[in-house]
Amino acid sequence: MSFKEVLRFALRGLSANKLRSSLTMLGILIGVAAVILLVAVGNGSAKAISDQIEALGTNTITVMSTSRGGSTNTALTTEMADALTDPAMAPDVQSVSPVVSSSATITYEGTDHEVSSFVGTTPGWFTASNTPIGTGSGFTADDESQGRRVVVLGRTVVDELFPGVDPIDKQVTVGGALFTVVGVLKEKSSTGFQDANDTAVAPLSAVRQVLTGYGALNSILVEAKDPGKVDAVQSEVSTILDQRMSVSASTSANSSTTPYRIQNASQLLETQTETADTFTTLLGAVAAISLLVGGIGITNIMLVTVTERTREIGIRKALGAPRRVIMTQFLIEATLLSVIGGALGVAAALIGSSFEIVGVKPVIVPSSIGLALGVSIAIGLFFGGLPAGRAARLRPIDALRYE
Repeated sequence: MSFKEVLRFALRGLSANKLRSSLTMLGILIGVAAVILLVAVGNGSAKAISDQIEALGTNTITVMSTSRGGSTNTALTTEMADALTDPAMAPDVQSVSPVVSSSATITYEGTDHEVSSFVGTTPGWFTASNTPIGTGSGFTADDESQGRRVVVLGRTVVDELFPGVDPIDKQVTVGGALFTVVGVLKEKSSTGFQDANDTAVAPLSAVRQVLTGYGALNSILVEAKDPGKVDAVQSEVSTILDQRMSVSASTSANSSTTPYRIQNASQLLETQTETADTFTTLLGAVAAISLLVGGIGITNIMLVTVTERTREIGIRKALGAPRRVIMTQFLIEATLLSVIGGALGVAAALIGSSFEIVGVKPVIVPSSIGLALGVSIAIGLFFGGLPAGRAARLRPIDALRYE
């Protein structure tokens, strides 16, 4: 008997009970779609976070106070930020941007908007943090030194307060003071967990005067002259801060007791990538359980099919059909169930990836499609092997006598 005839018998066997075959394929469909989509969600989440970290600039480090160890003066100050620009002590530093931040309510013509991050800093922050101006302009060093109340708004703030209106040169109220809008930040991609465009940036002196007061800085953003010199800059910054904060060598060696913490964007990106890979693998493994359940479903359905068609098997073997033909037919039936279900699962996953899932835009990993399809075919062969073997081992006389 040719392979074409065996395939025809297999297709006829599947079509004999369409509902049962459809339900079996549905199990495989759900499993394949779940694997591809969950891996895509993990990959999409990782990509969004990586984009945000890279948006900070991989040639920057961020210094934050921990208020631990050292002397009594452990707060970050503008004097410390100025010290980091010393060309002799920090030759690899390109720029230093002191930063204060606070939440604030911005009001324009009776409309209020709560901004989660109202940043006060210096003009170099825009370049160092990779936050370009979309329209208008940023503030200048003169604006900072004179404490002028000018502000650059994020896209979300503009959409909320100025729908259909050009915000440039308009005045908004922040903390009871008037600020003039001089620019709008270029729109950034968001993770789905935090809106990167819900922000406002103003001169450090103005924000301190109106919102935060003249206390400690929240952080200091330090830009290296070259991405390859980030580690050198981190060492230079540590040396200067240790001197300024009177940190002993033993305290400096123990990062858990230092009065400051340095966040290296490139190291953070590397750590996040490793974590994201583990997370995505875990999601795929969890989803693969549904594929296993689908395989068990194939075994059950095929065992029922063999039982129902015992007399047919007996007649075919009595007419001379060899064991390999019987076994091949039932293997093909099981494999077709998994292949068709897998193909439909891929289609469902591709359609599902066009929508956001839990706030994340899925990013399909091509290898996950091939892997899911390959596993579904392997499941058909593996779980179809037991029923196929049982059918092939039936003795013709026993099969013909089966009621």
